[in-house]
Amino acid sequence: MQDPDFEKALKQLEDAVTKLESGELSLEESLRCFEDGVRSARQCRTALDSMQTRVEQLLKKSDGKIETAALHFDDENGQD
Repeated sequence: MQDPDFEKALKQLEDAVTKLESGELSLEESLRCFEDGVRSARQCRTALDSMQTRVEQLLKKSDGKIETAALHFDDENGQD
Protein backbone atom coordinates (compact mmCIF):
# COMPACT_ATOMS: atom_id res chain seq x y z
CA MET A 1 0.00 0.00 0.00
CA GLN A 2 1.39 3.38 -0.94
CA ASP A 3 1.68 6.33 1.42
CA PRO A 4 -1.43 8.59 1.19
CA ASP A 5 0.83 11.67 0.90
CA PHE A 6 2.55 10.08 -2.09
CA GLU A 7 -0.79 9.23 -3.67
CA LYS A 8 -2.05 12.79 -3.16
CA ALA A 9 1.14 14.37 -4.55
CA LEU A 10 1.14 12.01 -7.54
CA LYS A 11 -2.49 12.88 -8.33
CA GLN A 12 -1.68 16.59 -8.10
CA LEU A 13 1.29 16.10 -10.42
CA GLU A 14 -0.83 14.19 -12.93
CA ASP A 15 -3.49 16.93 -12.80
CA ALA A 16 -0.87 19.63 -13.41
CA VAL A 17 0.52 17.75 -16.41
CA THR A 18 -2.96 17.29 -17.87
CA LYS A 19 -3.75 20.99 -17.49
CA LEU A 20 -0.43 22.03 -19.03
CA GLU A 21 -0.83 19.62 -21.94
CA SER A 22 -4.30 20.98 -22.69
CA GLY A 23 -2.77 24.24 -23.91
CA GLU A 24 -5.79 26.16 -22.63
CA LEU A 25 -4.08 28.02 -19.79
CA SER A 26 -2.78 31.55 -19.95
CA LEU A 27 0.94 32.08 -19.53
CA GLU A 28 0.49 33.12 -15.88
CA GLU A 29 -1.80 30.14 -15.16
CA SER A 30 0.68 27.83 -16.87
CA LEU A 31 3.50 29.13 -14.70
CA ARG A 32 1.46 28.63 -11.50
CA CYS A 33 0.47 25.15 -12.65
CA PHE A 34 4.10 24.32 -13.47
CA GLU A 35 5.18 25.52 -10.02
CA ASP A 36 2.51 23.31 -8.42
CA GLY A 37 3.73 20.38 -10.52
CA VAL A 38 7.34 20.89 -9.45
CA ARG A 39 6.26 21.05 -5.82
CA SER A 40 4.24 17.83 -6.21
CA ALA A 41 7.14 16.10 -7.98
CA ARG A 42 9.43 17.01 -5.08
CA GLN A 43 6.92 15.61 -2.60
CA CYS A 44 6.80 12.38 -4.61
CA ARG A 45 10.59 12.18 -4.67
CA THR A 46 10.79 12.73 -0.91
CA ALA A 47 8.17 10.04 -0.28
CA LEU A 48 9.95 7.59 -2.61
CA ASP A 49 13.31 8.27 -0.94
CA SER A 50 11.72 7.58 2.43
CA MET A 51 10.20 4.34 1.16
CA GLN A 52 13.55 3.27 -0.30
CA THR A 53 15.20 3.82 3.08
CA ARG A 54 12.54 1.72 4.78
CA VAL A 55 13.00 -1.10 2.25
CA GLU A 56 16.78 -1.01 2.70
CA GLN A 57 16.33 -1.25 6.46
CA LEU A 58 14.09 -4.28 6.00
CA LEU A 59 16.63 -5.94 3.71
CA LYS A 60 19.65 -5.21 5.91
CA LYS A 61 21.36 -8.41 6.96
CA SER A 62 22.53 -9.10 10.48
CA ASP A 63 26.12 -8.37 9.42
CA GLY A 64 25.10 -4.83 8.43
CA LYS A 65 25.29 -5.40 4.68
CA ILE A 66 22.30 -4.58 2.58
CA GLU A 67 21.00 -7.35 0.38
CA THR A 68 19.77 -5.78 -2.83
CA ALA A 69 17.45 -7.10 -5.47
CA ALA A 70 16.28 -5.46 -8.66
CA LEU A 71 12.68 -4.33 -8.73
CA HIS A 72 10.93 -4.38 -12.08
CA PHE A 73 7.88 -2.32 -12.78
CA ASP A 74 5.93 -2.72 -16.00
CA ASP A 75 4.66 0.43 -17.65
CA GLU A 76 1.31 0.62 -19.41
CA ASN A 77 2.80 -0.96 -22.53
CA GLY A 78 4.05 -3.99 -20.65
CA GLN A 79 7.70 -2.94 -20.97
CA ASP A 80 10.26 -2.63 -18.15
